[in-house]
Amino acid sequence: MDTRRGLSTTTAVLGAAVMLVMSGCSSGSGGADAPEGAPSSASSDRANGLDSAEPLKPLPASVPSDLKRYYEQKLTWRDCGDGDGFQCAKMKAPLDYDKPDPADDLNLAVARKKGAKSGRIGSLLVNPGGPGGSAIEYVQQAAAVGYPAPVRQKYDIVGLDPRGVAASEPIRCLTDKEMDTYTQTDQTPDDAAEKDKLVGAYKKFSAGCEKREGELLAHVSTVDAARDMDVLRALLGDKKLNYVGASYGTYLGAYYAGLFPQRSGRLVFDGAMDPSLSMLQLNRDQTGGFETAFKEFAADCVKRSDCPLGTKSTKDAGRKLSAFFKKVDAKPLPTGDPRELTESLATTGVIRAMYDEGSWPQLRDALTTANKGDGAQLLAMADEYYERDPNGHYGNIMYANPAVNCLDLPAAFDSPDSVEKAVPSFEKASPVFGRGFAWAALNCGYWPEQATGEAHRIAAKGADPILVIGTTRDPATPYAWAQGLAGQLDTARLLTYEGDGHTAYLRAGACINDTVDAYLLKGKAPKDGKRCS
Repeated sequence: MDTRRGLSTTTAVLGAAVMLVMSGCSSGSGGADAPEGAPSSASSDRANGLDSAEPLKPLPASVPSDLKRYYEQKLTWRDCGDGDGFQCAKMKAPLDYDKPDPADDLNLAVARKKGAKSGRIGSLLVNPGGPGGSAIEYVQQAAAVGYPAPVRQKYDIVGLDPRGVAASEPIRCLTDKEMDTYTQTDQTPDDAAEKDKLVGAYKKFSAGCEKREGELLAHVSTVDAARDMDVLRALLGDKKLNYVGASYGTYLGAYYAGLFPQRSGRLVFDGAMDPSLSMLQLNRDQTGGFETAFKEFAADCVKRSDCPLGTKSTKDAGRKLSAFFKKVDAKPLPTGDPRELTESLATTGVIRAMYDEGSWPQLRDALTTANKGDGAQLLAMADEYYERDPNGHYGNIMYANPAVNCLDLPAAFDSPDSVEKAVPSFEKASPVFGRGFAWAALNCGYWPEQATGEAHRIAAKGADPILVIGTTRDPATPYAWAQGLAGQLDTARLLTYEGDGHTAYLRAGACINDTVDAYLLKGKAPKDGKRCS
């Protein structure tokens, strides 16, 4: 069962553990009443979003008196115990910023790798996305070792696990065995019984979250996380926040800039999301993004004599993949594991490979063995996506991801009937993935907490220049989203990578890397519209 988020190709390039960075299970609003055949193009969605989204209003510049104790607390840094010089601390934040109560305070985890004392610029906060990706793991396994040496020397590289994520009051909803069942649930229901089973899975997941986490579920929004970032900025002694966010991390960063424009320093949004779009629009756009990525994979595959999807054309390859999914739906494949490869798991395995063209050989091999009746490789790719380890334990991202998304924006759909009405527009966006992605967007319709957020246009007037990066064939954050965000931000500079894969910094070559580094190190923002290939 695909939860609609992303994987950081940056960490794969650096040889570190997989990190997760994307918009997530179902991200957007207003879909329940969308007419059948609604526009599916990203450009139409962006225009519709801007027309309907309200502008985000900045918070007051002064810190309210009832929040001062959070801004004035002292962080106690200690060695993280990893032997690599990382320092860890806990930061207190109010459960509810509108009604702060010390009895309900959250303990949020922070880690940093200090730079050189000489020529220090300040702190550089990073977020790998998700929502639900651990910023601390990203700092320790990727950023603090893989960022260019001058950046690591001039900045303290800092990670804050957002509330509900990893080491910061982590959300959990199901047992690992229950998660195994959940991820195998048929996400392309063919009849009433299968629809009921899918709805039942969503309801059980949501009920598990409510039972285990209770009040926390109402306070893990992106706005909450952005306000936590401002508290940390103050505690680190920085007048302005310097930040690199990837994928969903751009959504979080954009909200920070919109709420605190005067405190926004050098902000990099890589693989940008458009906050003016509804959940329906975001999901449908992303569906088209994965179709674009699949076509690129297929175009490369059919040139090879051993392509498991044939050698005729990309269109024929798409038909063959769809036929394979239907075959597995009817008869799941053995894997050498107690779990069989179901259609949902097979789809997730394929989606995993769309984030980075470096994974295409792995997908060709996995499909080749699957065509021979062995689903083990595709299952392993799905497990990687879901952060399921060899012992069968799932990472926290599977729970934090919908918890944030379902709170940020009203649900795309509120019933199976509303999904069915929208399926044609999803299938238009992607003949291969459309139906499954439409049904995946139903999960927030049964979430126990009502959404507290809505789509916003974010201008961040008064902020320093903000660097927005988009990749033209990004599957998870379509390029139109970067254009949309850059068009809203008052001081944005759009940097384009003409290529494949998810995000660009540290994976797309010297043109992108040098431009970002010059911005971070010298404050030199590129000319708006610069393109790299």
